[in-house]
Amino acid sequence: MTKRMPKALYERELAALQAKLVEMQAWVQHSGARVVVIFEGRDAAGKGSTIKRVSEFMNPRVTRIVALPTPSARDRTRWYFQRYVSHLPAAGEIVLMDRSWYNRAGVERVMGYCTNEEYHRFLHQAPIFERMLVEDGIILLKYWFSVSDIVQEERFRSRLEDPMRRWKLSPNDVLSITKWEDYSRAKDTMFVHTDIAEAPWYEVESDDKRRSRINMIAHLLSKVPWHAVEPEAIVIPPRPESTGYERPPRGWMNTVPDVAQKLIDGTASVD
Repeated sequence: MTKRMPKALYERELAALQAKLVEMQAWVQHSGARVVVIFEGRDAAGKGSTIKRVSEFMNPRVTRIVALPTPSARDRTRWYFQRYVSHLPAAGEIVLMDRSWYNRAGVERVMGYCTNEEYHRFLHQAPIFERMLVEDGIILLKYWFSVSDIVQEERFRSRLEDPMRRWKLSPNDVLSITKWEDYSRAKDTMFVHTDIAEAPWYEVESDDKRRSRINMIAHLLSKVPWHAVEPEAIVIPPRPESTGYERPPRGWMNTVPDVAQKLIDGTASVD
């Protein structure tokens, strides 16, 4: 098992990388670039927590997280890629995809949610679709988060016992334990067909989430051709003299109780 990265070192490096992500975002806005970052991998591989660290200090109007729900009956009648096209970035935007069109090559294939014809059509069309995106100028990065069977099961059990994270565990997630080899074969086949020069796959070893976050963010920063952009000068003006405005009495407003003060005084607790 991979030795865990020391917490102090991790936190220091993460803060430095997150500062660079903010600078990269400024370049994306300034240059009009379009960036799509795909996060794929097994359940409990650390995709969501990495996306959280990537986006933590980013402007949500510029950097959007896309995590689509189960396709509707209407979605299932459309061209498969159609529901994803509307979420692609415009100029100056970054899209982080928490799972993507590769659902078809993974969970849909393994769980039988698509037909063989739909699956093979996807493997044929995905490289064509991605080449079109790249040809049109989109920066497309695809990351596969790889977790061992032992660590995955540990994380499942941890989620099951934690009421704050229990929502992350679904019946399909648990089934992935019994279908480990099926998912492995599906992933290998997916790589054979979709690991293309224009949009290659990058694998992230994620048994240690600290290492995987640092490695993935550092790689992302190295693959986007950004440079520091001088921020627009902002001058905070002096506050003008009062013209006689008086705030209405506080008693006129509905105010939330000051629970914080009661906690400070030791006269209340949050259960």
